[in-house]
Amino acid sequence: MINYTLTNDKFRIFFLIHCSAGNIHGISEPEGIILMMDKMASASKHVRLHNLAKKEDPGSAPYGNFINYYTFNPPENRLSLIPTTLLKDIGCHPDSSGTVLMLDVGCNTGDLSIALYKHLFQEWRSESNSSKNVYLLGLDLDQDLILRAQDSNPFPQKIQFLSLDITQLDSQAKLISYLEKFGRRHFHLCTCFAVTMWVHLNHGDTAFFALLSQLASLCEYLLLEVQPWKCYRSAARRLRKLGRNDFDHFKMLAVRGDMAAHAKEHLEKWCSMELAQSFGSTSWDRSLMLFKRR
Repeated sequence: MINYTLTNDKFRIFFLIHCSAGNIHGISEPEGIILMMDKMASASKHVRLHNLAKKEDPGSAPYGNFINYYTFNPPENRLSLIPTTLLKDIGCHPDSSGTVLMLDVGCNTGDLSIALYKHLFQEWRSESNSSKNVYLLGLDLDQDLILRAQDSNPFPQKIQFLSLDITQLDSQAKLISYLEKFGRRHFHLCTCFAVTMWVHLNHGDTAFFALLSQLASLCEYLLLEVQPWKCYRSAARRLRKLGRNDFDHFKMLAVRGDMAAHAKEHLEKWCSMELAQSFGSTSWDRSLMLFKRR
């Protein structure tokens, strides 16, 4: 999931969103948008909560960095909805001499990233003997989870896992550097499965929209899974059962209800994207939506 690097209780977090992603509710800058969010928890609090969640209950990580995530939500829950022809459907072809770049934001231990890589190349292998020009970069906040992903990576030449927070200014330079190695300005496909809620709960409404804008700025196609509102209530209950304080912003959130609709509206209105296809809902009643850059 996404990392949130925090400094003190009056910390201001800066999100850089490039012009290619549009703006956030009408606020724009020539080189992008910088949003400041106050009243964040301290870095030490973040680390304490993170480590405490792992020790007390692996199913209640307050930032979504579950240590056993794929035991209760295996990759097949999403892959069963995603066509193996997806890369071809978005204009990438196995006989092309160009490079195809994929980004998976919130990759956890990499199980879904690797399974998706294999899943999408079933179609490619039927037409081509090589997938040498297709690469995937997986990002997650949790260094321990990333180390596990790296250790179990069967395609280290094609798939890379990195502990990185894409909502931070310094991450933008790293992602741009990665893209420039391949002569690209955007990833062909970005996937973001079940990440938005954690940003929203911990950092508020503005951060929810900022994340969507940041994702849109990075890719030509965005495959997005947004947690429904009932998941917010469940996450808050898990914290309370552990005797901890509620999420900082949960009771103050104005953006509620149909979260998939909120995400769709923002991406289409402010990020120059449009819904290309809906792949239905997972067994957890979460919509998988594919957006494309206009």
